[in-house]
Amino acid sequence: MVDSTFVAWAEQLANQYLIDLPRRLAHVAGVAKQAARAATVADDPALLVAAAWLHDIGYSPTLARLGFHPIDGAVFLHDRGADERLCGLVANHSCACVEARRRRLRIDWPDEGTALRDALWWADMTTTPTGEVTNVRRRIAEVQERYGPDHVVALSVAEAAPRLIGAADRTERRMRSQPPVR
Repeated sequence: MVDSTFVAWAEQLANQYLIDLPRRLAHVAGVAKQAARAATVADDPALLVAAAWLHDIGYSPTLARLGFHPIDGAVFLHDRGADERLCGLVANHSCACVEARRRRLRIDWPDEGTALRDALWWADMTTTPTGEVTNVRRRIAEVQERYGPDHVVALSVAEAAPRLIGAADRTERRMRSQPPVR
């Protein structure tokens, strides 16, 4: 059962801080919808959906400190007293460690490497910038095309692609093996 209060808090926070970034907010809403589809594979379904709502909150201009949204979002949540696991999921979403290393930044939360983490990466990497469903390979190609071949984001996604695809494949296998929800 998903804790609707926790998820509602995360959704409200995302709406509050991303209101001036409608395309980003559409993406986040789409990621949350995908996360809800994968909730049965997570040990904490509410945490998965909440992390989906909050994974890009660091894009908010009012929260940006380092200019790297996974860390900026995690620090903001940490400063608000959020659970450390939520902060870690936000800080490490979609293999952020690769881009952090390229930017010479350190992520202060461990990447938990769990089924829940994989499901968050899957949800992010199967959602377009406008919130539509896609597949992980098309999403990786879209990011590379949008940023251009020499941009740190494109280079990082190219390096992280095997791990992103692995997380997506594992999540899809787990979803297929789950009994249908009634």
